[in-house]
Amino acid sequence: MKRLALVAAVAALAVGGAAVLAAEAPKPDKDGWYQLFNGKDLTGWKASENKGTFRVENGCIVGDSPGIRHNDFLCTKKAFGDFVLRLDVRLRPDSANSGVQFRSERVPDSHEVAGYQADIGGPWWGKLYDEARRRRVLAGPKPGVIARCLKRGGWNTYEIRAAGPRITLKINGTTTVDYTEPEPPEKIARRGRIGLQIHAGGRCSRAARVRCNRRSSSR
Repeated sequence: MKRLALVAAVAALAVGGAAVLAAEAPKPDKDGWYQLFNGKDLTGWKASENKGTFRVENGCIVGDSPGIRHNDFLCTKKAFGDFVLRLDVRLRPDSANSGVQFRSERVPDSHEVAGYQADIGGPWWGKLYDEARRRRVLAGPKPGVIARCLKRGGWNTYEIRAAGPRITLKINGTTTVDYTEPEPPEKIARRGRIGLQIHAGGRCSRAARVRCNRRSSSR
């Protein structure tokens, strides 16, 4: 039986001008960053119906399942529009696949979460994928970029910036994607949940420490 594990230590979110995640969420630091994960429990987050897939262990969010049949997600309870999200990410083995959802929503009566995904792992590092919606890579890094900036098997700082139709992805300070959404917001939402994905099949573990800077209101 295959075993898949995801580990994420989520740090913070910075967003311009509104309440974050939950009433009990801490105040932003001097630079305007909010904590998305308190290091103790999953307050402010909601898992799927597969109870036990995600848990908190040693200050990290851990996603673990002995051979799940489909992708699973842990999502924020609140939605975000424009923001800057930063994560320190480690994936083992690097050949596995995972990702960070944003501007996403759960598909009714389904295990899927639809929306943008910043890809993690193997040949997918640094790419922008449209999960459970257009189901294709929207943009990716130029040849050689990942080889120069990625620390395979180690910690990598992933930054996601969403501002109106423009989405930028960076790994360790190097831009991998600079994408402008051609579809109007009535068709492709510019607001949604932030989520962690645990991918079906294979075996991997992922760790992440996250900060986010929100520039628009949440709900």
